[in-house]
Amino acid sequence: MRQFFDDMHGTDGDIRAAYAEIATWLAQTPPDTLNAKREEAERLFRRIGITFAVYTEGGDTERLIPFDIIPRILDADEWAFLERGLKQRVNALNLFLADVYGAREIVRAGKLTNEQIDGHPAYCVQMQGVMPPGGVYTHVAGIDLVRTGVNDFYVLEDNCRTPSGVSYMLENRSVMMRLFPELFARIGVEPVARYPQDLLRTLQSVAPLADDEPCVVVLTPGQFNSAYYEHSFLADEMGVELVEGIDLVVREKKVYMRTTGGLKRVHVIYRRIDDDFLDPMVFRADSALGAFGLMEAYRAGNVALANAPGAGIADDKAIYMHVPEMIRFYLGEEPILNNVPTWDCANDGALAYVLDHLEELVVKEARGSGGYGMLVGPHSTKKTRDAFAKKLRENPSAYVAQPTLALSTCPTFVADGTAPRHVDLRPFVLSGADSVRIVPGGLTRVALSEGSLVVNSSQGGGTKDTWVLHTRQNGAK
Repeated sequence: MRQFFDDMHGTDGDIRAAYAEIATWLAQTPPDTLNAKREEAERLFRRIGITFAVYTEGGDTERLIPFDIIPRILDADEWAFLERGLKQRVNALNLFLADVYGAREIVRAGKLTNEQIDGHPAYCVQMQGVMPPGGVYTHVAGIDLVRTGVNDFYVLEDNCRTPSGVSYMLENRSVMMRLFPELFARIGVEPVARYPQDLLRTLQSVAPLADDEPCVVVLTPGQFNSAYYEHSFLADEMGVELVEGIDLVVREKKVYMRTTGGLKRVHVIYRRIDDDFLDPMVFRADSALGAFGLMEAYRAGNVALANAPGAGIADDKAIYMHVPEMIRFYLGEEPILNNVPTWDCANDGALAYVLDHLEELVVKEARGSGGYGMLVGPHSTKKTRDAFAKKLRENPSAYVAQPTLALSTCPTFVADGTAPRHVDLRPFVLSGADSVRIVPGGLTRVALSEGSLVVNSSQGGGTKDTWVLHTRQNGAK
């Protein structure tokens, strides 16, 4: 039987010090009480209205993401290590984006080719030679991490476009504090509530010069978007306006929003719409989600867009393989956080290896997301693998493959009581002109089905609150 690292237990089976209080709490709390708390949590989430849409089920089916009431714990030393690695990685990604749209020193050094950049679907030719306000391209990054051992953390994916999930991180904490105040009294947990203020400060730091306080807005595609709750939530928490494209107008290369008192200058747009829909004059002419002339104002340096158009080239799964070398190239440092070994199926040798080992590997679409279009070899049938092999041969450059990682498990409250379930972690890294900020924690996603390694909410996964302890617990294993 395959062994997985258990977040709560050491390799010898003993309770790890970071989980000591949680283990005692679980031992002392009857399952009926936990179930009542789980039901109360669900009622709270329904009352709040925090849902997401599942577009693949015949309409915008609104549903709650399942929430697990047993928190995931990291001690202070573990978090300090992750924080250093996350800041290093996102700094390198921002330098890579500046280079891609600038001098392309990484190409001159032979680390990447112009073809890999120019032929990339997320490459934005309109950004070539453009330096964003503050020199930042990806202001909000969601870095997906997995754990396989006590000190073994790996980056699974970089999300540099419009990463979502932070509202769940914040609401999960709010609900947990309401349900279990006695636990917070016993355990010193780092707060995450400052995230909206950190986000606002980050956005304001990249604003063009303004006479008064910079005006920041959140640009949403509208209420039918799957993450609309988050857009509205963050605008409210930051105390800024939530706008749609129709609310914006460009005059003399400056952006304004329509208000009851007339036009008001906008300096920073936290945009939650894809590049293609930003400006009908530059991208899709049929888009009604963006604003005419927005890119002209941006290229003139009169408005900041977070994240920058074209930032998606940094989070492609094929580009992901080169991030450790980016860190060495741009920072002159060794990567703190490791990548998962990855085979690029566009390479003939790699394709041959993947086809011969499909039953052992996870194969993903290079530009896919949400857990769709992937093959989990060990959990697949021969018929499924044969069908996937055909797709690989027909379009190998569309896929990458990785080993099936032994993702760590965390105690989770399920129908039969408390049981281990596989988890990952998405911390949110905020990069401004003045500093890089990370609240201690992130969104823990959990695969609720026994044995499943797929944590995506669109594939039946749930979420947990992530607790970072104030201080390291002595004797942690």
